[in-house]
Amino acid sequence: MSNQLPRDLREAERFMLDSLLMNLNTNSDKRLSLDLRFEGLRLMPVVIRLCQSLSDNNIKTLLCWPDAGATALAKNKYSDFANIIFSFKELKGKSINEYQNKLLICVSPQPYDYVEFSALVEGSENRIVMLNGKLEDGAVGIGSVGRERRKGFVSSWNNIFWVQPLSNGALMKCYPNDWSVFRLDPDGYRYIRDFKNKPSPETLAETIV
Repeated sequence: MSNQLPRDLREAERFMLDSLLMNLNTNSDKRLSLDLRFEGLRLMPVVIRLCQSLSDNNIKTLLCWPDAGATALAKNKYSDFANIIFSFKELKGKSINEYQNKLLICVSPQPYDYVEFSALVEGSENRIVMLNGKLEDGAVGIGSVGRERRKGFVSSWNNIFWVQPLSNGALMKCYPNDWSVFRLDPDGYRYIRDFKNKPSPETLAETIV
């Protein structure tokens, strides 16, 4: 899987599911992150399909959105799942003990969600999956202690799946494999090399030439 890019979104979702199931079955990580970095991606259908696939594999989930508006929209659009859909604030306010056997899927927390999201995560013993989280961009304008705390929180997540088209290539991570870099040639994407850790933008630029 590491030397082959998914052909479309559905295949990327299959790669993502395989990575998640393998980690859940072989590891005890509490904080997992999954990233589908496609421009303009509508996440809600992806989340519902992921939830259904996990259910097919006997894994119970809770679906968590950052704000009340997105939560209400998800409940309205996918009424069959309404009883497992919450906002971060709703779930943080409930007794988490009754949900201990469920996997939390937290959808796209942003820098301005950090305080509420981190409180939810720190107060839960559940295994948690962060899907398309973007917490790194919120360190500007806060003190050094706050920046270090946020940096430590961000680094506590084990990224087990990532796929991202680039201007002249692509980057992919599929657990348990390393980070794979691809170059876009006239005849399609060509695998270049792996990295143990996520390569920086500078490293990517030097690799895809």
